[in-house]
Formats: sequence, structure tokens, C-alpha cells
Amino acid sequence: MAKIAFILLTHKDPKGLIAQARRLTDTGDYVSIHFDARASDEDFALIYAALRDNPGVTFAARRLKCGWGEWSLVAASLLAVRAAVKAFPRATHFYMLSGDCMPVKTAVYAHTFLDDEDVDYIENFDFFDSDWIKTGFKEERLFYRFWFNERTQSKLFYASYEIQKRLGLTREVPRDIQVMIGSQWWCLRRQTIEKVLDFCDSRPDVMRFFATTWIPDETFFQTIVPHVVPKNEIRSRTLTFLMFTDYGMPVTFYNDHYDLLLGQDFLFARKISTDAIELRQRLGALWQADQQAFSISNEAVGLHRFLTQRGRIGRRFGERFWEVEGNLGRGRTLLMIVCKKWHVAKRLTEAVRRETPIPAVDYLFNEQDAALPDMGGVEKTIEKRERHRKALVRILFDQFGSRQLAICLDPAALGLVQDFADDKAEVRALLIESDFDDDYVRGHIGRTGLARADAAESTINRLVPSVRSALEHEADRICDLELGSFHTISSDRPDAENAAALAQFMGIDMDTAWRLAQTDHLFAD
Repeated sequence: MAKIAFILLTHKDPKGLIAQARRLTDTGDYVSIHFDARASDEDFALIYAALRDNPGVTFAARRLKCGWGEWSLVAASLLAVRAAVKAFPRATHFYMLSGDCMPVKTAVYAHTFLDDEDVDYIENFDFFDSDWIKTGFKEERLFYRFWFNERTQSKLFYASYEIQKRLGLTREVPRDIQVMIGSQWWCLRRQTIEKVLDFCDSRPDVMRFFATTWIPDETFFQTIVPHVVPKNEIRSRTLTFLMFTDYGMPVTFYNDHYDLLLGQDFLFARKISTDAIELRQRLGALWQADQQAFSISNEAVGLHRFLTQRGRIGRRFGERFWEVEGNLGRGRTLLMIVCKKWHVAKRLTEAVRRETPIPAVDYLFNEQDAALPDMGGVEKTIEKRERHRKALVRILFDQFGSRQLAICLDPAALGLVQDFADDKAEVRALLIESDFDDDYVRGHIGRTGLARADAAESTINRLVPSVRSALEHEADRICDLELGSFHTISSDRPDAENAAALAQFMGIDMDTAWRLAQTDHLFAD
């Protein structure tokens, strides 16, 4: 009978990970864990202490700092795979999972399913001829080299790309390799995994090539497996059910999706909301049940398409799955950085990204470039972001896999600040107080079109006091909201006071808060 070694890559929710590992090993299967080195050492210590004596659990030889779109995700997968091959000689299949995945069938059903046909399950579509990539870079992923993380080093990421493009610094795919693409959620037989590892050891040229491609977890295994295994032994599909919105984002499932998920022809599903406690409990119990037959309807994709495309009377768009829950979600913390001087707030968010694990984006409702991750196209225009603002922020929490998120807001967006403050999530606000000298006010008049470019100097001079008063009044109105968690920093206060406010606002230690407060030229114009 099949015995599965689950390759589990995760970076959060240690208690959930422990429960998942115990559940999977209780049925005679195995788990190999890579826990992101960017995550808390305390969380990893908790996981290791709970699972180190479990004979069905092993850990990757070392923890890597992983970033979305980076080679580090493939490298971490290979570390966990090698650990599993060594620790579990009886494992017949190796199944890639994430912490957001849950079973939608029983272990008995899964083992029988894998025994019925001696094949590998991995999506592998021709990279160039298929339309698997819906938005963003396509050929560029391969032809240029990517050394920087698009989320945390976006300026370097795009600058290096533009330099290569201008100088014509393209490269070729290794001649004997046909690049394929598909979902990163695969299930491979032991003999296939061994062939993949042998290939990795014997082809350093291919390894170097993929190490600087963009989003290699969608191309590496998908390319290598068809290179070492006959086509008739590969089923180009994933056994993990996932759906995407029309914005290209993964659909998140909640408590009322239990029956729908069981009706899909898959063994696991993602993404299961961390807030869907009841759904997680039911699916967890399902894996250990003895049910061997399921009624497969596969209606989810068609139902989702129907709900999102039909529209409603008086409405241009029907509700999407990810819009049904109109709140950010309990247990999450939204950090609102409110500042009129955008360059000041962005210096702070850049420092937050550098000094803390808290994801921070810039003026996502005002500026095109707001340090947003790839979100399947929704991030491409301000118009799309404005369409469903809370849904967008909720997606960001899911995309970053974080319970905290910092965003920048202009104090003119009083209603948006209030709307977020009224959410079920914990919401904190930090007002960066600003001084508006004549030069800044004149610049603001020009940027906002309050006066024509050719307006007389006397006209501008008359406008300056009124505009300054209006800007100061915006900050006053934010203060008047009487938000539950409200903090301020300013250039007029000592670093110690600013650091204390930042520590309380972000929930960080004082040493880190000091580094943030002393960011070079933080308040400078």
C-alpha cells in the first residue's frame, strides 16, 4: 500500500503545523518539514520540541530564508525532499503541501487512489505555447536573471531587469531542456524523486539556470520530471484543489465549503482560511476516518464562474468568493501609517521591511508603485484596488501569510481610516505629524492642480495660508476620531519618545523601535 512522505513548507502557525503533522503521521504516513528561517526561532523551537520524537517526522537539514518568486523556495523543497528520502525508506510517494492545505478525502481513499495507477501527478504545460501565465512576466522569467526579491527589493528587482533589457543581456535555455510550467503542488513516486535528485547532482548548469529564473517553483520540478520520466507515466494535473478569482488570486475557503470541497476530485485543498476553525476541524477528522467512497461532482469551478460572471440587477459585478466576508478577519492586526508627506511614510515602511518581519506596503490607494506583491493583476491599477478596498487588504494578509500588515494612508482619506478602524480586526493608527512650510505647500498646490501651472505668484501667495490650514485640519480630524489604538511621532520629539510610540504601535521590542526611529533622514523634506 502507498505510504506518503508529505513535503511540508511553512512559515507560520506552529500549533496548526504540529496538529497537521500528527494527523498525517497517525495514519502511517510521513512528514518532512522546512520551516522558513525568516519565521520566529521560538516558533520553530516549539515545533521541534513537539515533533522531534515522532518517528514519522523529519526536518530539513537547514532552514533557508524563503521569499515568494525566489529560488529559495525550490532550494527549501529539495532540502526537505532529501531529508525525507533518507529518513523514510518505505515512503512510496512524495507529496508537496503547504500549511494552508487540508485533506478533502480520507487517508484510506488517498492510499487506494495512489495504488490504482503507477504514475506521477504534476502539472507540466509547455512554457511558451500554453496560456498558463495570465499576467506579468512570461518569457522574461527565463531570458533575464533575477537576483532580487520583487516584494522586498522592488526597486533593485526592476532596476536590474531594466539594465539587462537595455543592454540586451539575455540568455538561452539549456539546449536539451524543454521548459514546462504548472502548479507547485505535486505528488511524485519515489523512483521519480530519486531520478530528480540524481539530475540535480549531475547538471549544475541547469541548477544555475533555474537559480536566477523568476518564480522557479512553477517551472523547476515541472521541467525536470518530464525530462527523466516517460510521458505515459505522468498525469499533468495536481491532486491539490485550488481555484483562482478573476483577479488571479487563490480563492480562500471557509466553514460553509465543507461539502463542496469533498465533492472535488482531489485529495487536498488550499487555501483554507485560518479563521475557518470548524472547517479545519472537520477536514482534520476526515483524514483519519474510514470512508472509502465519495460522490464526485466537481461543481466548484463552474459554480464559482457562475457567481462571479452573472452580475446582479443594479450591480456591475457579482460577489466573488473572496468578497463574501467583508471584514479583514479576527486575529489580524492592521497597522495604519497616516502621513501627509508620502516620502516620509515610505521611508518608515522601507525601514519596517528591512528591520522587522512585518510586511509593509506604501500608499496602495494613491500610487501605482506601492511595494505590493504580485497579486494576479489586481495590483496593476489603482482603479482595481479601489474597487474592493477591504477585500484587497484581506488578500494582502493572505498573500503575505502574516497576521500583521502595515499600510500607508493619506489623512485626507478620513472615511477609509474610519472604515478600517470599525473592522473586526485589531486596527492601530500611527500619525506622523508634519510641518507644512511654504515650499511644501507650494509644491502641494502644484501637485494637486489647485492652481494652474502659469498662475501668477500673487495668486499662489494668497492660496498658501488657506491650503496650509486645510492640511493641518486633516491631521486634526484624524486625531478627533478617538481611535482605540492611536500613536504619533514627529520630528519635534526626542528619538526616545518616537521609539516608544513605534514599539507600542507595531508591538515590537525597543531595540528594533530605536532603529526605526533613527532611520536616516526620516522626517527630512
